[in-house]
Amino acid sequence: MLTQGETPYYRPIGQEIEIFEHAYKNKLPILLKGPTGCGKTRFVEFMASKLGLPMTSVSCHEETSAVDLLGRFLIQGSETVWQDGPLTRSVRSGGILYIDEIAEARPDTIVSIHPLTDHRREIFIDRKNENLKAPDSFILVASYNPGYQRGWKELKPSTRQRFISIQFDYPNKETEAEILSQETGISSSVSSKLVKLAEKIRNLTELGLLESCSTRLLVDAAKLISSGLPSRLSCEVAIVQPLSDDPDTIRSLKDLVSLMI
Repeated sequence: MLTQGETPYYRPIGQEIEIFEHAYKNKLPILLKGPTGCGKTRFVEFMASKLGLPMTSVSCHEETSAVDLLGRFLIQGSETVWQDGPLTRSVRSGGILYIDEIAEARPDTIVSIHPLTDHRREIFIDRKNENLKAPDSFILVASYNPGYQRGWKELKPSTRQRFISIQFDYPNKETEAEILSQETGISSSVSSKLVKLAEKIRNLTELGLLESCSTRLLVDAAKLISSGLPSRLSCEVAIVQPLSDDPDTIRSLKDLVSLMI
């Protein structure tokens, strides 16, 4: 859980801050759509700090069940004790519940949160026979990567249409270079080279990468460079290796790094 403290650095690329504030005011759930590592999670952390709200984050996977989110009974000694799940705790206390990669969760899990996304703003905990209403301070925010999920796992229209949606993408070159410098303290010349490298990789469709070079990977490389690790080695371990396990693809990416860095 993220509590109020130092505001994390976030560079807006559109009107997402204004949209979030109005959604919170009107008690509307938000769906953040965009590629991996483009700043969706950082944006939510920034808004939690800006609005002074606690933030509970849940990362979904194919085994995430409704019980994982809502809670379960546990045996403690001779007693059976109920333990709230992260969704239930967040609804009780208010603040931001951030469900990351919601499309990864099982369909029955996603359906279990539907009552939170309409005028009811409530959840029913059947194991306790308890109906729990969200306070005014509660907002549900979810994210997913529609490009990655397409053809494999997609959100049903009945779920998507319960949210207002904000589209995220990688920033333009100038903004991305600014983010790298602000996040890591590297020089503008180094940040510009990293951004140019990312742009080149993102355009190399013939490599068949499942995910492209994200801003997150660039920040990782910039941190390593800033701490003194050689630039090309930093790019290899923070960008090249995370992007692929295929030897030929890795070789091509390493050649590109040697050419541009």
